Amino acid sequence: MSSVLSIKNVVKEYSGYKAVNNASFEVPRGSIFGLLGPNGAGKTSLIRIITRITAADSGQVLLNGKDISETAIRDVGYLPEERGLYKKMMVGEQLVYLSQLKGLSKEEAGREIKYWLEKFEIRDWWTKKIEELSKGMQQKVQFIATVLHKPSLIILDEPFTGLDPVNTNLMKSEIYRLNEEGTSIIFSTHRMEQVEEICKDIVLVEKGQVILSGSVTDVKQQFKEGLFNVYTDRPITTGGLSYDYRQAGDNGSIIKIKSGNTANDVLSEIIQSGNTVKAFNEVLPTLNDIFIKQVNRI
Repeated sequence: MSSVLSIKNVVKEYSGYKAVNNASFEVPRGSIFGLLGPNGAGKTSLIRIITRITAADSGQVLLNGKDISETAIRDVGYLPEERGLYKKMMVGEQLVYLSQLKGLSKEEAGREIKYWLEKFEIRDWWTKKIEELSKGMQQKVQFIATVLHKPSLIILDEPFTGLDPVNTNLMKSEIYRLNEEGTSIIFSTHRMEQVEEICKDIVLVEKGQVILSGSVTDVKQQFKEGLFNVYTDRPITTGGLSYDYRQAGDNGSIIKIKSGNTANDVLSEIIQSGNTVKAFNEVLPTLNDIFIKQVNRI
């Protein structure tokens, strides 16, 4: 699969501190890509370099295979964690202004803004000032400003901040729809459960370095520990030759397969002990578990 964005050996230093330290990764075209890391890891510095807010000291940032330029950056939409809206401006005039900065004519901007205001059922917001809106309402306006020029790459930094569950689901559905239509999305958040739900591929950054990258499925497979849930007709009370017993409850047990054995070995051994196996499934680590272990390792 080709890449919509390539980060190649990027370095960014501030007063002797390397905020980004020789970082390299690829964002697959058409993916929802998780950019992860604890506070101070270098995520914001990377986003600022990608969006040309700041420049890298060295390395390359390629958008669609070409060095990112002022012209090319118009094909990127960016929703920052801190809202970049002018509080005294009305919603409509602000969206027109921001869309014209991205190359739309006033007429094109008007059509797109009308479409999005109707989609979010907020047609009467055109004359409302930003300062009159709640945080969640402001976030919806910020999202519209991010996507209305139809960029091929969207960067969302904590996009669900301030949203209630109903509006969170509304925005999720639009993210999925845009992605299905071919838009590539970089999703940055501290909420690992959201990453597991939304993202297909991830990169984990710590101390400015890439410490882990790949598809969510492959990463979870990489860090699995041979743990399985086993549900039987009666509790398993001991371990066996091919597995160690971990814990039990409601006739369900967590077991760990011993080195050199397979899941089939465990199943055979449990059945031979007189138990009827009702369910047997592998326990994969959560991204949150992997995140904590890898960050603590650095």
